[in-house]
Amino acid sequence: MADAGVGIVLVSHSADVAESVAAMAVALAGGGFERIAAAGGTSDGGFGTDAERIAAAAREVDGGAGVAVLADLGSAVLTVVALLADEDEELPADTRLVDAPFVEGAVAAVVTASAGADLAAVLAAAGDAYDYRKA
Repeated sequence: MADAGVGIVLVSHSADVAESVAAMAVALAGGGFERIAAAGGTSDGGFGTDAERIAAAAREVDGGAGVAVLADLGSAVLTVVALLADEDEELPADTRLVDAPFVEGAVAAVVTASAGADLAAVLAAAGDAYDYRKA
């Protein structure tokens, strides 16, 4: 990947969910954003999370400007937290777990990152998605 923008990793218990949310977020951002990876499911195609898949996805999208990781449910969050705490793990140095709703946060993160914003702005935009009211 040529640019040095912020990377985004979507961690879900389901590969289909992670891939679909990634595709939707990119489409809603106008297309063309490539620094995103879906890290859903287990290595054998089942439901769950896989630390190695998450770490590989973070390295894949790392352009040197940081990586924002969004997770869908509790144990996905715990897996990311464990990866961040493991000093031996090969996560990019500026990898951050985002406290944000999965779908809305992913869209906000991708829209913001695709505009060239820095990691702090991407994290803030995704987190602000908690304020989106539906009724």
